[in-house]
Amino acid sequence: MRGGALTPALLAAALGFALSYAPARARLWGVAIFGLAALGVSFAKLSPSTTDGIFLACWASILITAATVHLPRGRTLVAIALLSLNAGVWTGAVLAATGKPIDRLIALPVVLLCLPGAWLVSRRWGLGVKVLASWLVAVAILGASLPLLTPTPGYVADHME
Repeated sequence: MRGGALTPALLAAALGFALSYAPARARLWGVAIFGLAALGVSFAKLSPSTTDGIFLACWASILITAATVHLPRGRTLVAIALLSLNAGVWTGAVLAATGKPIDRLIALPVVLLCLPGAWLVSRRWGLGVKVLASWLVAVAILGASLPLLTPTPGYVADHME
């Protein structure tokens, strides 16, 4: 699950689910901060040696961001801004490290899942959003632990390449 738009899109989806529970004004600011941070960082020149750390931080951000849907209290503008900034930085870093220019167009709009998510939450059907966010937590745990396990065929270069 390295390269391409998948990992950044999962982080954008986690943020979208988290923003589903935010007030409309905070949701707007969150999407804007995320987009600006992700685009800004995605044009950075990163060393290939930092790729493992970037992916680990991205998976951790997916886990934390998706888990915030289970918080019992409302989200403040400051908390949403920090969550969005974190998600934007790591989304942009993954795109800068391994992505192609087209991956920005694929991954970044996924944050707009907050719109149908907010509609579901306003109708008191937010359980579906929580289930999807919980699924992302599980995916993040698996994605973060995969590089720590023994090399999986096709995941890292082997002697045949």
